[in-house]
Amino acid sequence: MALANTADRYGSLTKTFHWLTALLIITLIPLGLVANNMAYQIQATTAPADELIARAAWLFSLHKTLGIAVFFVALARIGWALSQPKPGLLHPDRKMESLAAETVHWLLYGSLVVVPLSGWIHHAAASGFAPIWWPLGQNLPLVPKSEALAGAMAGAHWVLTKVLAGALLLHIAGALKHHIIDKDATLKRMWFGKTDVPATAHEHKHAAPVTAALALWVLALSGGAALGVYAPHGDVVAAAELEEVQSDWQVQDGTLGITVTQLGSEVEGQFADWTAAISFDETVENGTAGTVQVTVSIGSLTLGSVTDQAMGPDFFNATDFPTATYTADIVPVVDGYEAQGNLTIKGQSLPITLPFGLSIDGDTASMTGGLTLDRRDFNIGKTMADESSLMFAVDVNVSLSATRATPE
Repeated sequence: MALANTADRYGSLTKTFHWLTALLIITLIPLGLVANNMAYQIQATTAPADELIARAAWLFSLHKTLGIAVFFVALARIGWALSQPKPGLLHPDRKMESLAAETVHWLLYGSLVVVPLSGWIHHAAASGFAPIWWPLGQNLPLVPKSEALAGAMAGAHWVLTKVLAGALLLHIAGALKHHIIDKDATLKRMWFGKTDVPATAHEHKHAAPVTAALALWVLALSGGAALGVYAPHGDVVAAAELEEVQSDWQVQDGTLGITVTQLGSEVEGQFADWTAAISFDETVENGTAGTVQVTVSIGSLTLGSVTDQAMGPDFFNATDFPTATYTADIVPVVDGYEAQGNLTIKGQSLPITLPFGLSIDGDTASMTGGLTLDRRDFNIGKTMADESSLMFAVDVNVSLSATRATPE
């Protein structure tokens, strides 16, 4: 069997690409459905089992990895197809049928690229959960970590997958129609082995089918916009609104972030709303130099693709415990300062020491600090009794700049 195409036959490489792509797609579609259903089951469960989360993550990783394979196989297939003559139509006189068949072919070709690409961009823009199984990293050039971008790409992936599935069903229906009703060689000439096929002329004109395919993609994506599928997904927990505090030092800006390790991947998050009431005298060199009282709105946390999970009852339980607090004394030490006090999360209060560095320039102060907590101390993730899915250690980092309040 010849490797390349002829005017009336497909070569062995074209056939290999065709059936390899078919095998990947018929594996990926049900795999994605099962993984998504499992994700909904996890979200609906008050305390999902560690095994269920690990199994869902494994399925999503397999789906993503095979999706990347489809992307590169599709690029190779399209590149090969563009370099080859395409056997002519067996029924060129059936104009509308030929236009429909060619449109479906272009929908399939394009979908094999844009569907996995949209999923890949969503993965790169989101943080955490279900890594791609390959050694080239989880990020993409020019794709920032962005919940908005991740939500948009998740919606686009959902819409484009429906276009792919529809085109695939039409393609299969057309092939069966040719084989069973027309009893021609359309399906046979895409199979391996020697097949008698009539001579055909190379007479494909792509402008109309390509235009029709583009119009269908635009229509589908516009429908997705009308349905609102491009917004970040998941249930929204109402974040506690914190009142502005007045203190000797007023925080001007800062970040309060955490880093967890799930399934071997670090997931970084930040609390968007928190306050700090600070009393501090930099001239004190021994003993207590000041105090700090921090209040954190738990619902303001964004933690990549696991934000909803983090808000759930087994984790922060933001509905019942909308805030966390840290009240501490500020104590000078040899290499900087320490905040020594009690941290209360989810009703659990423990003594915590936060070491930090401090620089003061006139009436402006800047600090950075960090520590590592054990999530079990605060009853976070009780159902995850080991570290197979979620590590015990949670890194906390804080930085802020503050200005000295003007005496009245």
